[in-house]
Amino acid sequence: MSHRLRARAWTRFLAVFAASLAPLLAICAYAEAAPLPTRIVYGTGKIVPIPASIPHAEGDMVDQRIVPNLRWIAKRYPIYITDGYSGPLPNGEHVGCNGCHVKGSDHYNGLAVDIVPTDPSSTCDANWAPITRLALWAEPVQEQPRPPFRWVGYDGDAGHGCGNHLHLSWNHASAPMFQLAEWVEVLAVNPAVKPGAAPKKKKPRSAPRAPAGPPGGISQVTTGGVSARLAGD
Repeated sequence: MSHRLRARAWTRFLAVFAASLAPLLAICAYAEAAPLPTRIVYGTGKIVPIPASIPHAEGDMVDQRIVPNLRWIAKRYPIYITDGYSGPLPNGEHVGCNGCHVKGSDHYNGLAVDIVPTDPSSTCDANWAPITRLALWAEPVQEQPRPPFRWVGYDGDAGHGCGNHLHLSWNHASAPMFQLAEWVEVLAVNPAVKPGAAPKKKKPRSAPRAPAGPPGGISQVTTGGVSARLAGD
């Protein structure tokens, strides 16, 4: 067979192969783009270490109610968490970034994480592509995050973005700094797991309204919540 005929044969084969993959790729793309159901988790939270199965900086902790979501995300995107809960523990030790979050940040409730690639760089290179996909999945339209996310900080947000970091906050009840929220909205990735006691009162049919707040993952400092210093032991 001549080189020209061989080249034509390979071109035809590749075209047929690509066509056969198109439906599968379309399904995968849709699956990543499609929203997932969410649920409200009530009951007392607890500040816990991030499991080893989720790449993170040593000592990082979060509210245990978002751990299943972080595990689900980590299985689909090569992430590395640089910060979670930022505040005091019952023993007086401070964990997380000290003084680098704005006042009222969801980091102070254990319901926000900062994310970079597993092989990070300070420039927006190919390593950031999965993080960008995650950011676009969590917030398809700027300033319109999909539930359960309260705020997504990435491209277009000061101090965030490709080459810097991705910030994810979860919707939650109003709670002062360093206190745990009464409820948290999470992705229903494992409905069998119920990391919180069900409330005595009847569960509302629709999700409770998350407190309004300025951009930046800032929570409203009102009343309610459980002290992280007391619930973290």
